[in-house]
Amino acid sequence: MMSVRTLVALFAICVLPAACDDRAWFRSDSALVLVPVTVTDRRGATINGLKPDVFTVFDDHSPQPIVSFSEQDTPCSVGVILDLSGSMKDDIVQARATLRAFLEQADLEDEALLMSVSDRPAIHTRFSGDIGTLLDAALAAKPGGSTALVDTIYLGLHQMRGAHTSRKALLVISDGMDNHSQYTVRELMSAAIEADVRVHTIAIDQTPRNRKAIEVVEWQRGLAFLSDVSQKTGGLHFVVRGGSDIESAAGSIGKALRNQYVLGYHPAGLDQSGKWHAIQVKLGVPDARVHARRGYYSR
Repeated sequence: MMSVRTLVALFAICVLPAACDDRAWFRSDSALVLVPVTVTDRRGATINGLKPDVFTVFDDHSPQPIVSFSEQDTPCSVGVILDLSGSMKDDIVQARATLRAFLEQADLEDEALLMSVSDRPAIHTRFSGDIGTLLDAALAAKPGGSTALVDTIYLGLHQMRGAHTSRKALLVISDGMDNHSQYTVRELMSAAIEADVRVHTIAIDQTPRNRKAIEVVEWQRGLAFLSDVSQKTGGLHFVVRGGSDIESAAGSIGKALRNQYVLGYHPAGLDQSGKWHAIQVKLGVPDARVHARRGYYSR
């Protein structure tokens, strides 16, 4: 049986164009960096209608003049990763309800694919706008097994190359725990930061009751992992505990996927060295949070 690493490598060789890789590259001859930005309030609700003068973009700590600015509601492609592993056995119903709430508020032009987490990553549907098909696949998938969450997200980044829209994201519904992946968290974080794909996460709360100390530590580590991968890729992160939490999180991520600010600037001295350039976006609006990717590679 082929390993997950082998499957990912074969997918990259057979499906991805030679000119494509995982990294958010910007050519020095184009000299325009575009930064998708989502702005939320403290409750996670998307803030629209802001003007360009409230944004400041830093490239390697140097402020950059914003030369292009847009706020668009456009179709998006979402790779949904649903955790159906054994660690989620008490929360499968809640996880599926979260998926349903998210898909039911999708626009007609949006598309999604469905993957699940278990011993190995499983792809249940390709990109489709047929919400019913995705929900049926989620209900038909059998839960259980070990948890290869990191491997599934890693493969999900590759699957996004098959999207039919320019706006791409992953949505991970999980408790964040992993006990069966071949890729490390460090390897995944490197790939996720470099990829031009936002990773949004909805963590299913499993507040430990009568659990051993090591189980509590693993639970906390899982939540921290989901929060970290979202933060570093410019995605949103929510922890849900019930019906109202689910509806709020699903609605906020749905709006964030389709409604983004796109800031453009010309970085000074952009070369072809493949150097990593750190991006930071600051906002002159009180009590608002900015979600944007952390940087790009030049070539």
